[in-house]
Amino acid sequence: MEEKNKSDKSTPINAERRKFLNTAAFVGLAGAGLSVGLSSCKKTEEAAKPVSAAGNAPATTMASEFGKYEVPPGKLDDYYMFSSGGHSGDVRIYGLPSGRTLKQIPVFNMDCMVGWGITNESKAIIGTKPDGSVKYNTGDTHHVHGSYVDGTYDGKYMWTNDKIHGRIARIRMDTMECDKITELPNIQGFHGIFTDKRDPVDQSINHTTRVFCGSEFHIPHPNDGRDLNDPSKYGCLFTCVDSETMEVRWQCKVDGNMDLTATSYDGKLACSNQYNTENGVHYEDMMAAERDACVFFNIARIEAAVKAGKTYTIGDSKVPVVDGTSAANQDPKTSLTCYVPVPKNPHGVNISPDGKYYACSGKLSPTATLIEHSLVLKWFDGELKTARDAVVAEPEIGLGPLHTGFDGRGNAYTTLFLDSQIVKWNLDAAIKSFKGDKSAKPVVDRIDVTYQPGHGFTSMGETKEADGKFFISDNKFSKDRFLPVGPLHPESAQLIDISGDKMKLVADHTTYSEPHDAIVVRRDRVKTRQVYNLDDFPLATKDAKDCRVERKGNKVTVHLTSQAPTIGLREFTVKRGDEVTIILTNLDKVEDLTHGFAVPKYNINFIVNPQETKSVTFKADKPGVYWCYCSHFCHALHLEMRSRMLVEA
Repeated sequence: MEEKNKSDKSTPINAERRKFLNTAAFVGLAGAGLSVGLSSCKKTEEAAKPVSAAGNAPATTMASEFGKYEVPPGKLDDYYMFSSGGHSGDVRIYGLPSGRTLKQIPVFNMDCMVGWGITNESKAIIGTKPDGSVKYNTGDTHHVHGSYVDGTYDGKYMWTNDKIHGRIARIRMDTMECDKITELPNIQGFHGIFTDKRDPVDQSINHTTRVFCGSEFHIPHPNDGRDLNDPSKYGCLFTCVDSETMEVRWQCKVDGNMDLTATSYDGKLACSNQYNTENGVHYEDMMAAERDACVFFNIARIEAAVKAGKTYTIGDSKVPVVDGTSAANQDPKTSLTCYVPVPKNPHGVNISPDGKYYACSGKLSPTATLIEHSLVLKWFDGELKTARDAVVAEPEIGLGPLHTGFDGRGNAYTTLFLDSQIVKWNLDAAIKSFKGDKSAKPVVDRIDVTYQPGHGFTSMGETKEADGKFFISDNKFSKDRFLPVGPLHPESAQLIDISGDKMKLVADHTTYSEPHDAIVVRRDRVKTRQVYNLDDFPLATKDAKDCRVERKGNKVTVHLTSQAPTIGLREFTVKRGDEVTIILTNLDKVEDLTHGFAVPKYNINFIVNPQETKSVTFKADKPGVYWCYCSHFCHALHLEMRSRMLVEA
């Protein structure tokens, strides 16, 4: 042990991920009494020296090197990051480069902090059963994408998916609140989602009009108990949703399971990478073929077919369905879909900011496939011999490639799940190499991340304004990187500077499980409102003098206001068995002066923002005195801000 420690003293400290337990982690583990198996580590006093996560320099040196990435107190971040929340069912907002958590937006989950799924208004959006209870109280968000004008974010809407229950939700970006949820018919495993960037039919409409949704799981059509054990009757549907009405426009049946979705900048094509083109139901069947596909949808042709009535419906659904299977689309000149062969079981497809290429990652192949947009259009015109001829590059980049971001300078950045790396590769070099130029070297740089990166994305990288400043690696395992908190570890989001020739890891951030994809939006693209307009709420009580209790039989409506530090009625009386509706209006006009309203024993807790109105309905089934109080700190007399609900026996 003595000799080992002596030799270690001359070895530079290295906290990179390939030294599986770094020195900082050793200190934490030793402090927790977990010394088994660590006898060969450095002495505690040596390990305790502050080091950089990116190399050997001491903290004093690193402070000056990394200081430019910090956001000082009182300063604002340059970017918003909108991230899916995974099986939490929410969407999260972070500031970048600081990594500060700014907000969690409840979408498919219930959240008493804001009253989501508790108020009548939120229940109407999330959906209820006939008894008024929320239809689903679980969700699984994977992808978040925004609305566009002229190829970049317009700050109006963003959408996210619910993989479990096949729902799509829209979020208003001025209030950062969900305003619409639609359950898609005839599908399961709704995973990939992307907005169009301009209208595919009317090119004068240069903004988002549709949202495309790819389903992942094969199910019988209709899925009503018939054909349970006949996979030949199973299918997957690609769904088009109207961005304004949130109604389903059409669906397209395809071969294979759809994973992620991308859309072209000219509005003409949408696509999805696919695994299981074998249409198998067991995993070994899903990996039998040497190649799967990236399927492209010719949107104008599909909508012409829908308009011409060349459709069918499934079960009770009225949504028109077109046949986009390969068997039904043999002639490219009339085909609705184009299946471009790519290595088996790909994961992820992304379009370059110039709109020229789609990068489709291999997952089970160490390659990324580059597909040229103009060549896919040529295939649809019958000018290409095979769909595979639309592939212009297929560089070998590493093990387990998943998701790709772009810097706007001709480079792609792909997460390597098995290698725990981000690889930077050049599109032009990859194309030259594919054509036989042996001097062309597609891979430009690599950097280790910790550990097993899933999704990765660049700043403004999903727009024509990709600025090449940052790449964020969302890693599925954190292992030793943070303080231990029990069996469920936080996940790791690492900020990488990509502005230079070499990538540089500049920050580690924790994220609560389990984020998937995200977008990074420059802050000037987002314009939020800070105070609501009272006139937008038909149920609003506009003056505290108008607070009252109205009874119609056993239905009681209580009209209340909140204005720091008072609730409009000191007390109100109802009878046991009454159906009570409380309508609360926040009359304060001061930014950030939000009030809460909680009713003990009645499972009611929600907030009203300045000039906003919300309501709840419940049965007064417990007699007694119930102090309704403000649950959101608002005033020096916040604790005294109460009203009594008197329930007569």
